[in-house]
Amino acid sequence: MTDQEPRRPRRWPLPLALVLLVLAGSCLLVLGDRAEAQAEANRALTDGQTTAEVVGDVGNALGRIFSYTPADTAATAKAADALLDGPAAAQYRSLFAQVKQQVADQKLTLTTRVVRAGVTELSGEQAKLLVFLDQTSQREGKAASTAAAQLSVTARRTGGHWRITELKAR
Repeated sequence: MTDQEPRRPRRWPLPLALVLLVLAGSCLLVLGDRAEAQAEANRALTDGQTTAEVVGDVGNALGRIFSYTPADTAATAKAADALLDGPAAAQYRSLFAQVKQQVADQKLTLTTRVVRAGVTELSGEQAKLLVFLDQTSQREGKAASTAAAQLSVTARRTGGHWRITELKAR
């Protein structure tokens, strides 16, 4: 029979575990700092007053530019000139030029109401929103119908008010 010496415990698992814990902790600290920096840059959840202001201005603007009657499309076009900038203004002018004739021919009235709006990003003078709308259309002599719509909106503060700079149907 052979004598077996008792096995010595290995000493490397404990130092390895400590090194791994230190590395994991360091990674978590770095990720936490990044998340904190992003949260500070995006004031959507921390600046209630500005967030409410953006939602109010953008909601009112959408209600005005997406509501019209056959008798007064000029008021809608004028509102768009005052409330839209950049790509949103160009996109709207192109779309409204096509719709304008149909509105008169079909005697179509459209009323748009913001159901819910939320600011997803707010930094500096720019905001991004997700907006849910109800649009009620009615042709003369026919029953009204309502449809839901969803938009991604980018707005920029100009002259103390938020103007829409980008619109995207979702």
